[in-house]
Amino acid sequence: MKRLTTLNTMAGLLTAIGLCLSLPTAQAQEKTVIKIGWTTSDGAQDPYAIGARAFKAAVERDSKGALEVQLYPNRQLGDERQMLEGMRFGTVDGGMITNAVIAQIEPAFSVNDLPFLYSSEEQAYKALDGALGAELSKRLAAKGIVMLGYMEGGFRNMINNKRPVSVPADVQGVKYRVMQNPVFIDMFNNMGGSAVPMAWGETFTAVQQGTIDGLEIPLAVIEANKYYEVTKFLSLTNHTYSMNGLTMSKRTLDKLKPEQRAAVMSAAKSATAEQRIAAGADAKKTLSTLEKNGMKINAVSDVAAFRKSVAPVYEKFRQAGNGQLLDMALAAVK
Repeated sequence: MKRLTTLNTMAGLLTAIGLCLSLPTAQAQEKTVIKIGWTTSDGAQDPYAIGARAFKAAVERDSKGALEVQLYPNRQLGDERQMLEGMRFGTVDGGMITNAVIAQIEPAFSVNDLPFLYSSEEQAYKALDGALGAELSKRLAAKGIVMLGYMEGGFRNMINNKRPVSVPADVQGVKYRVMQNPVFIDMFNNMGGSAVPMAWGETFTAVQQGTIDGLEIPLAVIEANKYYEVTKFLSLTNHTYSMNGLTMSKRTLDKLKPEQRAAVMSAAKSATAEQRIAAGADAKKTLSTLEKNGMKINAVSDVAAFRKSVAPVYEKFRQAGNGQLLDMALAAVK
């Protein structure tokens, strides 16, 4: 009987020791999950997807596995405006969001959408990595959303089923889907087009059915979402630089441990640099792919004529109390 009691005691001790030894391992395996969404595809050349994947890899590396980033493309977390509203209230962790939609939450971001403001990616980086970007980030943070990185979306170009666009007059009478943003609406209306504000999720079907004639969109997004299947003409207007914002809910960020927040910030910086290089390198390859898929592509030579046609957009922006922002942007592109 005594032997049996001793054996039971030893078994209990071994079980307790085993539990103690396994506890740190279980704790080490616990991860904090961050969910990142975007509205376009998870394609290899999609700039939103490239940025999200780079951020995931960098966060999980820099946090040494303490953080796990889960990716949700194709509007799984909602349209961009819905995701931003979710970030403000802490129901969405983060997302890759188009500048023009961020401007619906913080209007100061509309400065980046001014037509023909930036003539190169380098000019845009200089502005966004400098004083202008810092001011925009500050204003967005006051709305409960943290700008982690100004990623590359490429320049936006016009695609439609009516005619090639070589001069501003070619825009007249064409129904273009635009984002629900006053700068884009004013831009196309000033060129004589018919601006049709529309959510991204409705756009492909609207073009397919002829409800609209075309839209304006970065090259990589044309390819990733197969717009070459429903549009004929691609005109390289490069009218607006499209910044993709890697954004996160301030509430989500504040819940993290200090070392985890530091990992997120460092990861965002390295992921932004990586995404800019990768997205830019794909542009020439994308043009070739679009041409092979039947799109008729033309360049625009007289950019000055387009700038003249949209001059009222700049004046309206300045008169709305945005003179300081406009001057900061113009100083960066000199």
